[in-house]
Amino acid sequence: MPVSLYDLTVSAFLRAFANLSAILEKGEAFAAAEGRAPESLTEARLIADMAPLTAQIQRASDTAKGAVVRLGGLDNPSFPDTEKTFAEMRARIEKTVAFLKAVDPAALEGKEEAEVVLKAGGASLTFTGRDYVLNFVLPNFYFHVTTAYALLRQQGVPIGKRDYLGPL
Repeated sequence: MPVSLYDLTVSAFLRAFANLSAILEKGEAFAAAEGRAPESLTEARLIADMAPLTAQIQRASDTAKGAVVRLGGLDNPSFPDTEKTFAEMRARIEKTVAFLKAVDPAALEGKEEAEVVLKAGGASLTFTGRDYVLNFVLPNFYFHVTTAYALLRQQGVPIGKRDYLGPL
């Protein structure tokens, strides 16, 4: 039986967001235990020209929402990028998860060969549904999730691969 686009996207996103939310909780607890300002973590960057932790959460959310919206022809809920705190980042994840859980798997059925046009930075990229998921969505999503993990790890938060992968 082939793997569905729903399983490749929504199922994977839900798992990653659960793990990411738990990692953020550990980051917040670490800042409190160490007497550090939470902003020292939420505004952390791996390097000056990379976006901070807050933006990594926002981009992971946008990527997940955008994938099912484009594939399923759904309305895209607008989440303004205003998160600054750990609680706000977790709330963003919760809103994204609620949206994803409301997606009917049938909305993504048979979209493997559907044309998906992505407009980014003045360019227009055209994919099949399958190629969009495998070659753009999943790498982009996991880039932001991994970067969020790496930012917290770089700041000394005691997290490891098991936290990133979550319960197996």
